[in-house]
Amino acid sequence: MMGDPVAEMCDQLVKAVNVMMDAESSQIYRLEALKFCEEFKEKCSFCVPCGLQLADKTQTAVVRHFGLQILEHVIKFRWNNMPQQEKVQLKDCAMGLLSTGTYPILEEESHIKDVLSRIIVEMIKREWPQHWPDMLKEMEALTSLGEAQTELVMLILLRLAEDVITFRTLPTQRRRDIQQTLTQNMESIFSFLLAILQIHVDEYRKLTFLFCAKAHCRVGVATLNTLAGYIDWVALANITNDNCHLLEMLCLLLSETELQLEAAECLLIAISRKGKLEDRKPLMVLFDDVAMHYILSAAQPVGVGVVETHYTFLKRLCQVLCALGSQLCSLVGSDVEVEVPANLSKYTEAFLAFTTHPSQFLRSSTQITWGTLFRHEILSKDPVIIQMTIKYFRATMTNLVKTGFPSSNDSPSCEYSRHDFDSDEDFNSFFNSFRAQQGEVVRNACRIVPLEAFQIAAEWLQYQISTPIDIGSTVSKTAEGLCSILSPSAVQWDAMTFFTESVVGKIFKNLPTAERWREDPLILSCVLTNVSVLFPFVTHRPHFLPQVLYKLFASITFEVVEESKAPRTRAVKNIRRHACSSIIKMSRDYPQFLLPCFDMMYNHVKKLFSSEPLLNLLEKCALMEALVLISNQFKDYNKQKNFLEELMATVAARWTSDEMRHVLWDPALFLDFVGADQLVAEGTEHTTSINRSRLSFCVYTILGVVKRARWPADLEEAKAGGFVVGYTPNGAPIYRNPCNAQVLALLPNLLALIRTHNSLFLPENMCRLSETFSKAYDMIEVEKNVVLGLPQPALDIYDPPVYKTHLERMQGFFCTLYDNCYHTLGKAGLSLQQDFYTIEGLAEQIVGSAFVSLDNVPDHRLRTMLHILLSISQSHMNLVVSCPQECYNSLLCPLLGPLFAYMLQVFLCQWYVDNLLTSVCSGEEEEEDESCEENQEMLEEQLVRLLTREVLDLLSKSTLLGEKVRLLGCRERFSTQPTGELTELGKCFLKHEDIYMTLLTISFTSLSWKDTSNCHRSASIVCWTLLRQVVGGNLLPEAVTWFYTSVLKGLQMHGQHEICNSALTQLALLMYENLRPRYMELRDVMTQIPDINLEALDQYDQRLLEPSSAQRLGEKKRKDQFKKLIAGTVGKALAQQFKKEVHIRNLPSLFKKPKPEKRDILETSESGALATLFSPALDDI
Repeated sequence: MMGDPVAEMCDQLVKAVNVMMDAESSQIYRLEALKFCEEFKEKCSFCVPCGLQLADKTQTAVVRHFGLQILEHVIKFRWNNMPQQEKVQLKDCAMGLLSTGTYPILEEESHIKDVLSRIIVEMIKREWPQHWPDMLKEMEALTSLGEAQTELVMLILLRLAEDVITFRTLPTQRRRDIQQTLTQNMESIFSFLLAILQIHVDEYRKLTFLFCAKAHCRVGVATLNTLAGYIDWVALANITNDNCHLLEMLCLLLSETELQLEAAECLLIAISRKGKLEDRKPLMVLFDDVAMHYILSAAQPVGVGVVETHYTFLKRLCQVLCALGSQLCSLVGSDVEVEVPANLSKYTEAFLAFTTHPSQFLRSSTQITWGTLFRHEILSKDPVIIQMTIKYFRATMTNLVKTGFPSSNDSPSCEYSRHDFDSDEDFNSFFNSFRAQQGEVVRNACRIVPLEAFQIAAEWLQYQISTPIDIGSTVSKTAEGLCSILSPSAVQWDAMTFFTESVVGKIFKNLPTAERWREDPLILSCVLTNVSVLFPFVTHRPHFLPQVLYKLFASITFEVVEESKAPRTRAVKNIRRHACSSIIKMSRDYPQFLLPCFDMMYNHVKKLFSSEPLLNLLEKCALMEALVLISNQFKDYNKQKNFLEELMATVAARWTSDEMRHVLWDPALFLDFVGADQLVAEGTEHTTSINRSRLSFCVYTILGVVKRARWPADLEEAKAGGFVVGYTPNGAPIYRNPCNAQVLALLPNLLALIRTHNSLFLPENMCRLSETFSKAYDMIEVEKNVVLGLPQPALDIYDPPVYKTHLERMQGFFCTLYDNCYHTLGKAGLSLQQDFYTIEGLAEQIVGSAFVSLDNVPDHRLRTMLHILLSISQSHMNLVVSCPQECYNSLLCPLLGPLFAYMLQVFLCQWYVDNLLTSVCSGEEEEEDESCEENQEMLEEQLVRLLTREVLDLLSKSTLLGEKVRLLGCRERFSTQPTGELTELGKCFLKHEDIYMTLLTISFTSLSWKDTSNCHRSASIVCWTLLRQVVGGNLLPEAVTWFYTSVLKGLQMHGQHEICNSALTQLALLMYENLRPRYMELRDVMTQIPDINLEALDQYDQRLLEPSSAQRLGEKKRKDQFKKLIAGTVGKALAQQFKKEVHIRNLPSLFKKPKPEKRDILETSESGALATLFSPALDDI
């Protein structure tokens, strides 16, 4: 009677499956069919007979696959409730499908094999080994039925290893049982796999030219894939058993075209294994003649052009050689006494072949191993490696040349690049990384053969100097006859320059001086780099210095077309910037050497400044900075002060003039002065651009002087020069900066400019912007790309002139001016020291300028202010870092206290809006301008996230002592007493209750904001360190409750992330254990957790409140119990919220160790006891 409903249901299911898979079906019908199938799997009581009937070979592949899916669903979700007889019956039916339910191996669909193997593995995970002890024997018996069954057995064994070892999709006890049983039987499993592999490889070789050989080849591939799934985790002894028979077979299979890729995968996994060195020693057998012969033979090219499968194999083989090199470096010179292999030259030649292969990817793959070999204490001294180092240098000369763009056909590398990279931009990004790798390896290699390395660099430099310029087919748009960045000469010069930099960075020998200079901007850029790199040699030949300086000054004013009014190209701009940077670098690193040429340089700079259009403001400022750096070597306060006064005279007069004062103090006048309220048509000249340039030059100059002017580092020289004006109570000298008087006189107008700049965002001033400049305050594209993490614009090989619209120029002006004002204010403390910090009312002046109109300042500007003015980093000495301790109360507390309070309100509002938008956006959205709106939303959200990180960074680094705070993941318990982990500034904040409570509120509130990095940092470092300082005080119960609830909210938001979960759980545990005895209210919070076990909570509280209780648990058990208590608060990722849980029951454990019997330590035994050691009979000992 049951046959009819089964058959009827099967007919309906077949129709439903066909509707779902039919491309012609409408969406409504497809959804109805899907709903019917899913309801059938969930509710129908005769799923198994239907599944078996649909899985029959007579059905179509799609229907068979659905039938097998039904069986898999039954096993995963109904197995625990099935009677034993039905389980046995289903298992027998499944084994029957393995035996006779499939087509021959070459005809059967791969997805049918996959789902069939999943069914068997799901049963194994639930029943083996306890209830299915003969599973492995049954699998072995199946292999005798044919190639199809053998392949299925391989798939089953592979998936079992993946689920148990790789993905760990089982409960701990079941996983342990299965893994230990597999380990116990691993010797027989490996023997079985190797026997199967040997049989089918032999058959494949016998029948190579017949169709049936493909079946044996398919089994061989499946067996190798299964071996790969086990080699990664089994004991190394299983891999090296029988004199490394497995490795020998894999090496032999490298010569079989159809099997070589999988064999190389297995070989790679085996050679890459870590573990004890003595266990890895047998792997050195691969350096023997036979193994090395097969590896070298497999690397030979096949056919003409790029054969994709062979190219993929070459990548694996290259990785094999890399892994072999790593093992060699680990074993040679270690305690296991491995000698340098006799075949080392063969190995390095093979490895060098990959380094010189046309594929840029293969070349790059060898770099790390070369670096390891060259750094190795013993191998780097071997004659083979020494000779190979020189060959590596020669190969690098070719590899550093940027060729092989996918869109080109000018190199054999291009064809390979089309397989590896999607675009020229991808290739360019890769090549930059590859070049950096080569630079590091070259520097390591220079230690081995320094003279030869320098000789190669010198020869290459001389060759490039003497070689005519070849512009190639890609002509620059800068001017006729110049190189583009891909011209042959440009890429050769670029490669040579990088090589020379890497070599000279390690070596210091004499080099013939090159006198020829090129007028091509790209070539000249490379020449400038070489001059900069080789400048240390000039210190030994001082008579060359004037020539070098004149050449550099000529490059600062470099033009391709003299007196052209067209915008300069990037290449020309880069030359001028490069020359400026070189002069600053020389002035910074060799000021004493340049001091005799100071007057010559100063006069030349004056001459350049006299012609205003000759230099832009950045170039002028760079030259001024160089002069200031050299002037630091005067070591005479009055002389340097007079020089700085003369240098800044023009700027000081302009900056302090009445006209400028009115402009800087009035937003309306300021907008008129810079032309932001004027309508300007594109293509016409903006008359106020000169005002913007002069204003920017003033700020740049003040910044340059503040940044560069210093007193002598040597105390005696500083005292002799008049730089020391006194000593602090602890004996530290108090210095005065020769720029103090000039900068302090300019400071009021600088603060006024900052205040005016903030006021520009007020609605009444926003209205003053003309239509042309209505978006002048928006983020520039470069800033947006940085915030969103987008790549830089595409590579432009033709270098056209850089045209900017009036709006882009205005945006750049506001952005740079804003940044430079804060840079100047931030560095003033370090530069001017006590003269700055003792300014009367400094805190009020800064608050009245930098913190004005913050409600209207956009996030990207607010972030700039925080990052530049206040953020704390080793490379950024600013207002907070430089502040002396005695000024904390008078300056930093009045500054940072209101700022933290303001930022807290900003974050509460912004994150609330962000969460609200997230919940609203779940509905339907209109498609108009959707992309643009989404980009803006992403930008705003990311800005909020970055702004939050800036504030938390400031909070943690200013209050926590160097942030050298132990992470909460550590095992050690934290004391509730303050342990001095607060900085002096943090201790100062602690005395101001309002500021400290604001810091605590920010830290704990940030736990539930949608930013995992903020959450983890606050939970693991900041929250408890701040809170425990006040635990001993009189915290209100409401405050304690709020702090604890904030942690639980953090778990609800970020609990699905393991790293956040761990930190938040540990924080909650610390708070509960330290605060629960004093605050009963925490128990009330715990009782509100969903699904909490109140009885377990009572037991936990009892142990906590009675420390002397015999039931006191160890830390790990206590933590595990607490995790169970708060498990109801842990949020799930969206993808996991509606996922149906799979429950696998534990079986009686096979490997449970008996607990040792407890006995009295004083109890006597056959071997004597502790008590006998103190017996009177032993007194004579």
